[in-house]
Amino acid sequence: MDWGTVTTEDLIEALREVDWSSPPRPLSEFFSRFTFPRSSSKWNSRLKCNLYYYRTNYFIMIVAILALGFLRRPLAIVAALLTTLSIAFLNDSFAGTFSEKVTRTVRQFSPHLAAKMRPPLTPVIRGRPSAKRAIFICGRPRWVFVLVFSLVSFFLWFVSCGLLTVLWALAIGLLSTLLHASFRTPNLKARLNTFREEFRAVWRNYSEL
Repeated sequence: MDWGTVTTEDLIEALREVDWSSPPRPLSEFFSRFTFPRSSSKWNSRLKCNLYYYRTNYFIMIVAILALGFLRRPLAIVAALLTTLSIAFLNDSFAGTFSEKVTRTVRQFSPHLAAKMRPPLTPVIRGRPSAKRAIFICGRPRWVFVLVFSLVSFFLWFVSCGLLTVLWALAIGLLSTLLHASFRTPNLKARLNTFREEFRAVWRNYSEL
């Protein structure tokens, strides 16, 4: 796969739809080999490949940096968790898994309430499910949870006076991610893993026809 032909929009869309529940890559692999890119096109291709392949590692690293910045601000920690959840809800796989686990837990205590948390049926067009289906969390549209969690987190940021701290911590986390993704040499395992996930996605599309 030529990552140089992948646009930023394609990468964002892939990160939004891909499964984020996969475990992070081992530290021995994450800090294995670093080289300087030979050209701007090589750097562009390497950056996109590493962002996709090490996405879980980068996410954990940014969260850890944010947590270190909020050790003395308990409200800021809660605000960071709510902000993280509101961003994570934008990922289709995470939103579906979160909704399923919450509904399953509620079903143990109140089956009637759990029945109301089921998502509505997917509309069928000409005998096939609609390709563009809306994502629901606990029976409500996803944007409701994103909006509520974002508003609550913004209020907690304002009360805790930790907005400047989160900006510095987020800047350090993003800069660390950019530097690692720029200088970490993509290995053969990363390329093979990308091809395998692409094959699974194509096979899943064929099975739905």
